[in-house]
Amino acid sequence: MRDSIGGSVTLVVIVVFIVIALGYMAFNVNYTKAFRMKNKIISVYEDFNGDCSKAECKKEIKDYSNTIGYPRARDLSCPSGYNNLDNLYCVKKVYVQGKDLEKGVVNDLKVKYYYKIITKINLEIPVIRNIFNYRYFYITGDTKSFEQK
Repeated sequence: MRDSIGGSVTLVVIVVFIVIALGYMAFNVNYTKAFRMKNKIISVYEDFNGDCSKAECKKEIKDYSNTIGYPRARDLSCPSGYNNLDNLYCVKKVYVQGKDLEKGVVNDLKVKYYYKIITKINLEIPVIRNIFNYRYFYITGDTKSFEQK
């Protein structure tokens, strides 16, 4: 009765534990890359005052994604209303009306906007993708508000 659990059962338990631990670590590495990428995109948008249509802005984002090894998605599907930019991230311009309280002027017609940024956590693990039917998890963030010119 002492040896009721055989060596093969013990080996299976060990292998399952190793697979779960490695999957968790791989997810954390991809989460960190996506979070850093989101923060960099937000800071670049803020550095360029919300005008990221310039080549320098796009180049800075692409260079940073290559530096940290952030994967480019083959078919990144953005939620409705978002634009897919270079299969790296999704962006949406959101308009709000603001009050300019810093200058002591209350102007309800002053139009401000900010950007919502979405980056993805890549899960290219076939077993996980088949079980949960997920390819990406998303991380979202917002830039500061910019005034409409």
